[in-house]
Amino acid sequence: MKEGRPMKNLKKLKMFFLLSWRISPSYIIYLILSTIISSGQVFVNVILPKYLIDELIGNTDMERIILFGSLIVLSNLLFAFLDNTMKRIMDVKNIYMNEMMNKAMAEKIMNVEFSYLENPYYLDLKERAVFAATNQSAMRRLIENMASMLKNFVTIIGLVALMFTLSWILVILLAVAIIIALLIYRFFMNYQMNFFQELIPVNRKYGYYVNLAFNDKLQKDVRLYNMNKMMTDKVVHYNNEINKWLCRYYGKQGKYLGLYGIINDLQAAIAYGYVGLRVISDKLGPKIGLGSFTMYVNAAINFTKSTTEFGNNVINIVQVLGYLDPFMEFMSLPDEGQAGGSLKFEGEVETIEFKNVSFKYPGSDKLVLKDISFKINKGEKISIVGLNGAGKTTLVKLICRLYRPTKGQILINGRDIFEYEHKSYMDKIAAVFQDFKLFNFTIEENITCKEADKDTERAMELIEEVGLRENIESLPNGIKSLFGKAYDESGIEMSGGESQKIAIARALYKDASLVILDEPTAALDPLAEADIYENFNNLVGEKTAIYISHRMSSSVFCDKILVIDEGSISDFDTHENLMKKEDSLYYKLYKTQAINYQYS
Repeated sequence: MKEGRPMKNLKKLKMFFLLSWRISPSYIIYLILSTIISSGQVFVNVILPKYLIDELIGNTDMERIILFGSLIVLSNLLFAFLDNTMKRIMDVKNIYMNEMMNKAMAEKIMNVEFSYLENPYYLDLKERAVFAATNQSAMRRLIENMASMLKNFVTIIGLVALMFTLSWILVILLAVAIIIALLIYRFFMNYQMNFFQELIPVNRKYGYYVNLAFNDKLQKDVRLYNMNKMMTDKVVHYNNEINKWLCRYYGKQGKYLGLYGIINDLQAAIAYGYVGLRVISDKLGPKIGLGSFTMYVNAAINFTKSTTEFGNNVINIVQVLGYLDPFMEFMSLPDEGQAGGSLKFEGEVETIEFKNVSFKYPGSDKLVLKDISFKINKGEKISIVGLNGAGKTTLVKLICRLYRPTKGQILINGRDIFEYEHKSYMDKIAAVFQDFKLFNFTIEENITCKEADKDTERAMELIEEVGLRENIESLPNGIKSLFGKAYDESGIEMSGGESQKIAIARALYKDASLVILDEPTAALDPLAEADIYENFNNLVGEKTAIYISHRMSSSVFCDKILVIDEGSISDFDTHENLMKKEDSLYYKLYKTQAINYQYS
């Protein structure tokens, strides 16, 4: 049975509430207290003035007049103090909750199964989720509307009980007017949501070209090819297009909200008219005094105000939940830590075995790897070679558990790798990919992935082992130097080769029993690359190592070469044996590169 929209919205609200409770239980508690205080002030100002007015026009007992007057003043002072205090607390809490929701989104991106981050559908979902959080301020709006809705709900319950003591007719009349007003508001909110959903693609294009102008990495090309006018024209074009959309939007907004305002004024007229008639006539019921008139008018006005706000809150929440659909869907994706068993990986990597493994990327029908089988033993140094697109990096991603095989099994120490608990498994693997990243941390922090001064001595040992000691020691701040100038003018820039050596030092620092290099030396010349691989063999010692390189010379240092040709294994043997097979892909690749290096 298909779920209706209200049930889906309730589920999303429940998920958001549980996420809020997990982030800050105190926020929910403060929210309830703030609701009670705000509602309490409304009731005090509705009920107490009745007794003061009745006393002023009745017995005029000075002590009672002073008592009721004092109660009104003191209660308002108390509630004002409590309300302002709670508002200050809730303002801080709302900011905190909004930032923590953004943090939860960031953590989800870092922890979600990696395969989702290379799937076009989920990449778009992530972008829409981030857009909702940043451009639409959806999470902040949801939090604020939930707080307001709870306050108005409590107020409405009390005021309805009070007004029913006068007449159920008044409640119905006001409710009808409110329903009409809310329907108008809902139509506008639906129009608004559809409008902004349709505007997103145009806004993305506008944002893309604006961000290009701010991207310092592109400025060399912008200047060299005189692209500034073209980029400015793009920004102006999409800015004008957005302005046209917004003109239509604000025209609709004026019509809807104008009609909405008329209905609200009509509600006030109904409240004053009905209660006024009860003061001067008994046709609609027993006459009431001026004190009761004040109380019921205030109750009716506050009821109208609270009910209207409550309805607006509900509509806004439904609208915001629509904006947050991508956020909720993305947050419900499984984490990497959930993708696997509970078996703790202990000891070293003794064997790695692929058994009839085939793989295709999500959303694709093309097999990248086709029925692959091979075995690597502890301590072996294996080079994986092949043409571009053969499936070399894909094979490494499967070992790193970034994807699941479409068919077949990957066994480590005789167990399927997804039987192992995620963290203990990942602790055994260190990898340096071709698109590795260094961060705007210190050189030491980039190596240790810990806060500074946690293991400086070991980081310096690795810097020496990868051949960077002199370079690092020549820097004013040495290993404490900040990488990159994004946040600090004194930050350093490194050459491609130096950066790659830092990335290799980071992999070695992890002290994993399986080390993978996926073309991290692509920016180096052949001699420098050969030097790194030769030294790296010494650095990894008895550990198992897998190398991927386009340069066949690096394979000479390995125990075996795994040759992948269009997703299948064509050879798995030593360099010496493969060079005897003159018709093999490896032989052709090696000889071709040897000739090119000879004449270069």
